[in-house]
Amino acid sequence: MAASIAWIDGPDGEGRWGEPATLGLPLHDRGLLLADGLFETLLVERGQPQLLKEHLERWHGGAALLGMAPPPGAARVRQLAAEAVARSGIGDGALRLNWSRGCGGRGIELPPVAPKGSPGQRFWLQLSAATPCFDPLAVIVSATERRCSTSLLSRCKSFAYGSAIQARRQARAAGADDALLASSAGGLCCGTTANLLVLRAGQWCTPPLASGCLPGVMRRRALELGLAQEAQQPIELSELANGQIPAALLINSLGCRPISAIEGLALAEVQPGAAERFWRRLLAA
Repeated sequence: MAASIAWIDGPDGEGRWGEPATLGLPLHDRGLLLADGLFETLLVERGQPQLLKEHLERWHGGAALLGMAPPPGAARVRQLAAEAVARSGIGDGALRLNWSRGCGGRGIELPPVAPKGSPGQRFWLQLSAATPCFDPLAVIVSATERRCSTSLLSRCKSFAYGSAIQARRQARAAGADDALLASSAGGLCCGTTANLLVLRAGQWCTPPLASGCLPGVMRRRALELGLAQEAQQPIELSELANGQIPAALLINSLGCRPISAIEGLALAEVQPGAAERFWRRLLAA
């Protein structure tokens, strides 16, 4: 079984398969030069992409928000995902879908929006072996990185992850596993790659989208099922420090990880089994 496999669309519309290290982008692709693109990461279990409809909804919504042509639809993605599983033997993994605005001239001036199916934009994907994670983790709050509550980029899953990378680097330097990012509007917002859920007055709460947190697929499921609600007041670090918030989770499509400590302060630990049961309930609903 391969560790990962990738496919990238070609100018002839046929595309090419290979190991990720053997395929590449043109050097003038805006996704490479300017992080001008969107992606989705889906869980694949037993060869089947999970919550594909919800992920494609967000992908297409983000493209419209950023003035990009629509990405491929469900039929195309399902076909390529099935072929990736068959070629690689990876039945359980993470499938990343990428959509770049494509190639343009020098600088940031936007190229014309190309019609769907034309070579103006670029699609590629990668399937990597992976399993969901429910291990507890210790976090810090980044001293420098913030989620912008008003930015369009905060409302979609863009390629621009530089701020999250710096926050994760700070966490590792401090001996922690991950970092939380505050919102420019105040209060804690999210993790570097996951939505934040906190237990406040016996109810799981998550920062509202107005905070700049990503509209996560699993976050949305928790809200729709009534298993979480949007916080009406900002979630402050002091609430975790003084015990008003006894427990917290970081959740995304690849797992649900209890926060065991924040800035060195221990939280009431949610057991991995309980975190997985909560997450599986969202996945199966």
